[in-house]
Amino acid sequence: MPTLIEKPSQLFSAMAETLRTTLPGLKVGSPQDFDDTGDQPWVLIAIERDASGNRANDGRIAHVLTLSMQVVSPGAGLAACDLASELKRVIVDNRWNLSAEQCSRPADVEGVASIFGAGTRPYTAWTLSFTQTLYLGPTLLDDPLGTPKFARTWEVSNIDDPDQYTALED
Repeated sequence: MPTLIEKPSQLFSAMAETLRTTLPGLKVGSPQDFDDTGDQPWVLIAIERDASGNRANDGRIAHVLTLSMQVVSPGAGLAACDLASELKRVIVDNRWNLSAEQCSRPADVEGVASIFGAGTRPYTAWTLSFTQTLYLGPTLLDDPLGTPKFARTWEVSNIDDPDQYTALED
């Protein structure tokens, strides 16, 4: 069953766990987690932007996140490119084991060659960026009083007056 999330940082954890499971032996973390020991490639995940979007059908607030995954390879630049290509196949259509009601499919996936400078030297890298929408918070379908209510615009004088709403019948 998909995990329900309450904040954008939980997407980071879900992505990291999915990558570790899908590509065993891959080091996954944030840019601050990077250490230049060993010969293993790294995938560094960053949430770069949180923009507003259209509410979900159930009324949850949309967070359109711009995300990046930087592949840092201790080897030649083409190794980073190859791993980025493999990651792109993982990213496309992946909801990271999160609920479809809370997490859209990634959009606008693109990759570009880059350099990552940390530790003792610069590393060849390849950066994949994409957007993904999270729908967070309570649904508007859940009435705070526990009784779902409705109103028809043609039957009430003021649609914004909660006292004119009536309870749904079972």
